[in-house]
Parts: sequence; C-alpha cells; structure tokens
Amino acid sequence: MLKLVKISEFIKKLQTLPELKRKIIFWSIIIILGTSLFILYIKNIGQKIKSFQKEEFLEELKIPQLKEEMKIVPQPEVEENFKKLKELIKEMEEAKHSQYEEK
Repeated sequence: MLKLVKISEFIKKLQTLPELKRKIIFWSIIIILGTSLFILYIKNIGQKIKSFQKEEFLEELKIPQLKEEMKIVPQPEVEENFKKLKELIKEMEEAKHSQYEEK
C-alpha cells in the first residue's frame, strides 16, 4: 500500500513537470527498456546457438535419404528440355553452316 502511494505521488509529480522534461523522461525509459530487451534477446540467441546440435539437426533432415529419393523420382520434363536443347543446337549449327555456304 505504501508503494502505491509513492507511485501515485511520483506520477503526480511527473504530471506537473514541463512537457519537455516529461518527454525526456519518457524517451529515457523507452531507451532503457528497449536496450534491456535487446540484450536479453541477444543472450537468448547466444544460448540457443551454443545448445544447437548440428548432428541431430542433420539427422532429422535425412539428407542422404532425400538424395536417394530424388534419384528415384522420374523427371520427364528434364528429359524433354534436354531434347529441345539438342534440337536448338542442331538448328543453330545448320543455320550457321547455311550462312557460310551462302557467302
């Protein structure tokens, strides 16, 4: 109860201050809180990075198994594109030869 009275007195005292001083106090509090939260955030990230288990993560991804599965999956569009590419190369070579023959 005593703390509530002190807090209310402090708030009343702040309300009587000029606007410039209130703004300075407000932004000072915001900066202090923001900096504190940022520091806590950085520490938390540091702990998570230290506790990160790379081996377990890679095992969970199952990359070797995924590579094997990718080999099994048929990819007809790749074959079609490869055939089209070969045809384009032939056409370009023929066009090139016909240009030389015309000259």
